[in-house]
Amino acid sequence: MSDGFEGASVDTIAKCAGVSKATLYSYFADKRLLFMEVATCECGKQAAAAIDSLDMDDKPEHVLSTAGSHMLRFLLSEFGQRVFRICVAETDRFPELGQRFWDSGPGQVERTLRRYFDHAIARGELKIDDKSLAAHQFAELCKAELFPRLVFGMQTEFSEAERARVVKGAVEMFMARYGT
Repeated sequence: MSDGFEGASVDTIAKCAGVSKATLYSYFADKRLLFMEVATCECGKQAAAAIDSLDMDDKPEHVLSTAGSHMLRFLLSEFGQRVFRICVAETDRFPELGQRFWDSGPGQVERTLRRYFDHAIARGELKIDDKSLAAHQFAELCKAELFPRLVFGMQTEFSEAERARVVKGAVEMFMARYGT
């Protein structure tokens, strides 16, 4: 992650992992597959921690606030940024990389929020016709202001107050549209 996809050598990766290059190649035919596995596993761990913290029986404001905080924390993290940048840079050459990133990141967020929306709709707390669109709208609302500032190198550190302000605004906007 520190050297980017092109800059990372398999020799260096093997040395850092404490294994031989041959051992690495016995598990991964090429660096692209190794990167996809690392990115997918880490995104999966982050997603599992976030999902485990959600109470599907809780009020939408609480669940969305928790989910939004987890998403934003990952998106603004050094690891999240490196994975994002490498995936964007390499997706033209390796389309399956983009698909794996989508499945373990935005796709996982969508699936989780859709499941929660089903519960909240059944309880009469939300009214949503297009749950997929609503899930992605919420995720985008959680990125407002901070994510673009990070991506364009304008700001690299964000206070808890800045993060909380964005997530609170995202929840309020979402509830104004979809709350009953």
